[in-house]
Amino acid sequence: MRKKNIFAAAVVLATAGVLAGCASGKDGEQRYAYPLGTASPEDTVTQIYAEKFVEEVDRLSEGRIKITVYPNSVLGGDRELLESCYDGDIPFVIQNTAPQVSFIDDTAVFDAPCIFSDIESVRETVDQPEFLEKMQESYRESGFELLGYADQGFRVMSTNKAVREFSDFKGQKIRTMEDAYQLAFWQQLGANPTPMNFSEVYIGLQQHTIDAQENPYEVIVSNRLYEQQDYIVETNHVPHLISLVVSEDFFKDLPEEDQQILIKAEEIAKEYAREQSDERIDDRIQTIRDSGTEIITLDDSVREEMIQASEPVYEEIQEVVDPEIYRLYTGNE
Repeated sequence: MRKKNIFAAAVVLATAGVLAGCASGKDGEQRYAYPLGTASPEDTVTQIYAEKFVEEVDRLSEGRIKITVYPNSVLGGDRELLESCYDGDIPFVIQNTAPQVSFIDDTAVFDAPCIFSDIESVRETVDQPEFLEKMQESYRESGFELLGYADQGFRVMSTNKAVREFSDFKGQKIRTMEDAYQLAFWQQLGANPTPMNFSEVYIGLQQHTIDAQENPYEVIVSNRLYEQQDYIVETNHVPHLISLVVSEDFFKDLPEEDQQILIKAEEIAKEYAREQSDERIDDRIQTIRDSGTEIITLDDSVREEMIQASEPVYEEIQEVVDPEIYRLYTGNE
């Protein structure tokens, strides 16, 4: 608790300059400036999503509501950001859904592997009103207001061993997210999943401590991981969804007009971020091909074997996720 309080104090100090910028405009109307935290670098879709959201909030409120983006874990890592958002110290957070599983059980549904064959189907699913409303209820129960999801496409595998058959996964030491369901998925494929701090991944590949890793194309290129790998395997096992969440207490205290401004701004920012993500993925793929690293697209038969092997993972996820949310997301009862 003491550590948490120290962190909260640090957040207050870090954002004091922004909050101190609150002032009355020429018409005497109060102007506000609020922090938005991310753990992602600036040259990412997360930053694009954040900056577009901030821009649209400013435009729709006619300059009345100001938000400042703090990337690169300036206000804390993913878990710290979520805790601070819950406490109300940071009103806005944009992050991948993976760190939210330990806070919001129903977000485990996004760990269900090999559900989608294309990113448009993912977007249609998370945008459908019934699904989004159910997820928003789950976030509210945990102290957050979910505005929506953008994405960075699918997560793919990079490796020094060609994967063309299901048996080729066997024995590969792959760095994965520290996520029980993702660890279970790779184990079911016969691989040897190994959690590791992301900062150690490049050296781990270089020194052959690990054989492979999995991430979106953007991360693989921005961190030059492809330089240490001979192949990119389009496993497309899970989408890399990016959520925009607001402190529930903060959101509830806003006037209805301002709540609607945030909702509308997120809708615009989400669509823009998705367009940018698609363009950037095409660019990243070209960068990888130009480097000589081969990109492998798996046959449908291999994909089917991956789905069959994932049955125990689906069962684990069903135990913790609301049945209706699971059905709406996966299309299965």
